[in-house]
Amino acid sequence: MRASPDQTVLLIIDMQSKLMPAIEDHAHVLGQCIRLARIAKQLGIPIMGTEENPAGLGGNHPELKSLCDQTVTKFYFDGCSDGLVDHIPTDRKQLVLVGCEAHVCLMQTALGLLEHGFAVTIAIDAIGSRQSLDKTMASMHLKESGATLKTVEMLAFEWLKTCQHPSFKNTLALIK
Repeated sequence: MRASPDQTVLLIIDMQSKLMPAIEDHAHVLGQCIRLARIAKQLGIPIMGTEENPAGLGGNHPELKSLCDQTVTKFYFDGCSDGLVDHIPTDRKQLVLVGCEAHVCLMQTALGLLEHGFAVTIAIDAIGSRQSLDKTMASMHLKESGATLKTVEMLAFEWLKTCQHPSFKNTLALIK
């Protein structure tokens, strides 16, 4: 299924200050999350964030948090168990997930969203774990469970649909 900007919500999972230094290649993961959030913002796609126990892990990276339309605090690894679904606009059925950790909160939230009937896409180059094997295994499990795996650039061009899109040049600048 192609990602549609009028059906999508970008969900940024737990990109928190105390967690990020432990994530393998955390600067790349953060950069890709910021890039996709800027593209989504430019295209009018709602952006939500989650923070796992922010008193213990701190808040999300400030730039990401500023791009979010709302941030939901959670304590369950699966954000759906904390009522995340209640915050998703009812006219949106596609969720694109980015963030950490791929094999814990991101994976469990994605599985919960799939169980609620959402189409779930993982921006594979914008997720991270402390160890690469955990990210790899989470990606495999998510794909087997019905999630779609795409890159940030794939999503950007699917959302644009055409080089004639009014935001094409600005989006292209963010991709490069």
